[in-house]
Amino acid sequence: MQNVIQHLYKFSSAHGGLLYAWFPSMHTRVDIVLCGRQGEEALMLVVNAVHEMLCRLEKMANYYDVDSELARLNRTAATCPQPVSRELYDMLTFCVDCYTRTDGCFDVTIHSAHHTSDTIRSIQLSPQERTLFFLQSGITINLSGFLKGYALEKTRHLLQRYEVGDALINMGNSSVLALGHHPMADGWKVDFGQAAASQQKEHPELLLHDECLTTSGNDSHERKHIINPQNGKLVEGKREVAVVTADGAVGEVLSTSLFIADARQRSLLEAEFHPRLILAL
Repeated sequence: MQNVIQHLYKFSSAHGGLLYAWFPSMHTRVDIVLCGRQGEEALMLVVNAVHEMLCRLEKMANYYDVDSELARLNRTAATCPQPVSRELYDMLTFCVDCYTRTDGCFDVTIHSAHHTSDTIRSIQLSPQERTLFFLQSGITINLSGFLKGYALEKTRHLLQRYEVGDALINMGNSSVLALGHHPMADGWKVDFGQAAASQQKEHPELLLHDECLTTSGNDSHERKHIINPQNGKLVEGKREVAVVTADGAVGEVLSTSLFIADARQRSLLEAEFHPRLILAL
């Protein structure tokens, strides 16, 4: 089978090596820029490790893959308590807790049958047994609004293990991790494309350093994919929210929640998560 990972590599005596790699994963394209003096072969080992990690996360927590661990739990957890792998259990605990932390704006049970604001309370997680049980039938958990941000944090840990200090990870232009800096800059410059520039937005470019940028919303009037848990309706209109945070998983939850939140809730979210920056696009 042909390798799905493509890459380019350049080396200069002044700045060392720069490797640019890209591949499909998590229903999007992942772009990776790594800087260092390890050499092309060593940097490609890092890229391959990231790719393998993302594949593993998809087999664990992809709502749309019928063979994933999460999909199996969605089918069986209403019958009796089901054992959960440690990593997925920790993810579920974090996401369920975020329902309270976001005043109900972030709800991983939003795609359940007959969803209400109380549906998430029917999730029973038992830490000692590390099991999941649904107190009623029809519940499904969807981690799509969280998984890419979590993947950024797992990528950060991999890069640290391989001693790569300068890197940019871009997952579909909506979830970005910036570590260290570009060889010729103090950080990593990112923008929001020609659409934002043409509309003369106040912040068309950002300089990121050891932080994450996450974006949620509708990039066109036709695209409606985020459901408001408080009324069960798709949020309409061409509008996006971007946040800069120290943690990608937190950023993913926060950007989704801010896209849904009213003015009172936005104030609560800012006080709870302390983002460095919030941008309305």
